[in-house]
Amino acid sequence: MKTFYWLVKREFWEHKGGFLWAPVVTGIVFLALNFMGIILGEVFGRRNNWGVFRYGEMNLHGSMSPSDMNNAGAVMDISLYAIAGIVLCVTAIVVFFYCLGALYDDRRDRSVLFWKSLPLSDTSTVLSKVASAIVLAPVIAVVIGVIVGLTLSILFALVASMHGVGLWGLLMAAHPLRVVFNMVLLIPLYAVWALPTIGWLLLCSAWARSKPFLWAIALPVAAGVIVSWFGLMGFAGLRTEWFWTNVVGRLLGSLMPGGWITNASSLSGVGHDDPAALVNSMGLAYHYSALASPSLWIGAVAGVAMIAGAIWFRRWRDDS
Repeated sequence: MKTFYWLVKREFWEHKGGFLWAPVVTGIVFLALNFMGIILGEVFGRRNNWGVFRYGEMNLHGSMSPSDMNNAGAVMDISLYAIAGIVLCVTAIVVFFYCLGALYDDRRDRSVLFWKSLPLSDTSTVLSKVASAIVLAPVIAVVIGVIVGLTLSILFALVASMHGVGLWGLLMAAHPLRVVFNMVLLIPLYAVWALPTIGWLLLCSAWARSKPFLWAIALPVAAGVIVSWFGLMGFAGLRTEWFWTNVVGRLLGSLMPGGWITNASSLSGVGHDDPAALVNSMGLAYHYSALASPSLWIGAVAGVAMIAGAIWFRRWRDDS
């Protein structure tokens, strides 16, 4: 276990720029853009004598009703989810290219010979890369996203207080601790959902002799084109869109956060217009209802099988 910990730590230090600094820079840029937007809003508001501070689509002013205050807090919660989602999307792009090079780069620069000379199994080496992509990177992204989101929420609350909205009341109407708790508990679901893409990219990284990016993209897309051209899914009573969504989409796009919502929505039936009801309905029960979808587990099993294939290629691939 201690060896595995140091393997994961090695992955972090070797790819610190992607795992840590890419989300940090994204958060800083997002904060800077929103700060400039607030300043512009204040300038135009004072110039046009609006006297009202707009938060999203809501007008915040001193005479807000309890219902409006609850909706304002819900908008802050939704913003926190959205900001963390943006940071996670950037991390997903980083992880995509990390997995493509995770096993290929070792063979390209011949450093794989050094690592194979150490008492480290190929299984533990590959699994450390899986853990880095599926747990370490999302955890870092969630932490940074939460910090950025809370900072922005406090900033908006401070500006709203300058327009007569009670600062404490607005902060109490939001539920940042619940949002943070939910996002942390969604990481295991994200890990299960991302397994097909992780497994496919690592398999291509271990198998391809050159240009793993082209192989990883070309093979699923070419298969989708062939299926669409000949209408092969019709023999199974399925539409061509099913193949693009459940095969091509899962192999290439499962790293994007929230992809399981399509499976959850058919089971939970969420449909609310006001922000407060929307936030309350989309809790952990809603998201984890996706576990009842067979496609999620089929994808997870396929991902595990492809990771096993990456371990096999790592053990026997010889490009000399």
